[in-house]
Amino acid sequence: MLVSHRLPPERIAGLVEGAASVAGQVELSGLLRSTVEIAMELTGARYGALGVLGEQGGLIHFLHSGMDDATAAAIPHPPRGTGVLGAITRDGRALRLDDVAAHPDAVGFPPGHPAMRTFLGVPVRVGDRVFGNLYLTDKEGGFTEEDETLVEFLALTAGSAVSTLRLQERLRRAALLEERERIARDLHDSIIQDLFAVGLSIQAQANQIDPVHEQVRRRLDEAVEKLDETITALRRFIFDLRPPVWARPSLRQELADLVGHLSGPYPARVTLDFSCPPDLLPPHLGDELLAVVKEALSNALRHADASGIEVLVEGDETRVTVSVADDGAGFDPQRARRGLGLANMAGRVQAAGGAFHLETAPGRGTVVRASFPV
Repeated sequence: MLVSHRLPPERIAGLVEGAASVAGQVELSGLLRSTVEIAMELTGARYGALGVLGEQGGLIHFLHSGMDDATAAAIPHPPRGTGVLGAITRDGRALRLDDVAAHPDAVGFPPGHPAMRTFLGVPVRVGDRVFGNLYLTDKEGGFTEEDETLVEFLALTAGSAVSTLRLQERLRRAALLEERERIARDLHDSIIQDLFAVGLSIQAQANQIDPVHEQVRRRLDEAVEKLDETITALRRFIFDLRPPVWARPSLRQELADLVGHLSGPYPARVTLDFSCPPDLLPPHLGDELLAVVKEALSNALRHADASGIEVLVEGDETRVTVSVADDGAGFDPQRARRGLGLANMAGRVQAAGGAFHLETAPGRGTVVRASFPV
């Protein structure tokens, strides 16, 4: 609480000028230093400091003025917020002393610390919470009631300025997050979808190419692989940008969209069974799971001559497994052509810390299975 005291006009003018300087600071460390130095000027104190309090009430930052670098370096540690300094935190009100060493809570000074006698300490509040304490020492003749009133007004201004800076920082962050969200949304809803559509179109065209033109088909398959890599890279960029919630639909929804897009042009009946918590996998593993489903399902639709294909995702708190099983022609893995992308799938899964397994034989259908640790 502020001390009621009539101030001379010249001291009021100095306070107004100093308070305006504190309130005009645009960065926290500058605001704190300005508060200390102006308080020293207003009172004639030789030394000044401001200690910022942590959640437990101890000092987490201590800014001082009036002490030369050599003297400060000789002190083994900054104040810890105990003793007389702790009394201000505990009581939450100003403390003015003619002899700091005579206070019952005094614990003395550490080795190398200058001797200090007169003392004035004032809490700096931000809202209802004590943000820190402003300390002044060694004024010739001692601190007066006028000094206490001036410093309390200055501390009130400093607390309001800290609150304003924090609000401005939150507003800046909110604006930044909004802009990041807009960019990420544009990447996700426009560019990625366009690339995905191009990939599907290329796959459809490759499926129509006569087998005698195997080299052309292989090049188209390679182009689709490059598009997949680009989409994955963009997704990772989005999730680095993200303010999160909208940026990824649920994994269940993404799988449903993927299966619907891929299976649309083909007669095979494709089912999706998703039986694990939708947010179990982190985004980067979700990307790998989607890549496996896309590659395996594309192979089954294009090459297996299957009437039915089942995509199954299941898992618990330790592992998630995805499988793509078809009732088609099957093949000999030792003679599989490069366009199936089996090595690429296996490499991606293993690089993500997962396990990859292929079950197939001519006439027996195919099962592609990948599991990922959560």
